[in-house]
Amino acid sequence: MEFKNTKHQVARGTRPDHETYDKLFLIKNVSELRTTYQIRLLTYLASQKQKVLIIEVPKHCKIHRSLQEFKKQFSNLIKIKKV
Repeated sequence: MEFKNTKHQVARGTRPDHETYDKLFLIKNVSELRTTYQIRLLTYLASQKQKVLIIEVPKHCKIHRSLQEFKKQFSNLIKIKKV
């Protein structure tokens, strides 16, 4: 098997922080959250496994416009939970 790497030799892939039978969880401790490659990959994984991606962020976290638009596009796959 040949592994794919980025320009800086980082493996291309991601895994959720937690997974249940119907949900994938991604926990981010940031002040502002954008649409990242990790979020796009996990959204694709959620669609393939027919699960929902739950992104947990702190209450003070601002959701960037790009992520708001991405969430609208995939509203059945992504939920953002402020904890």
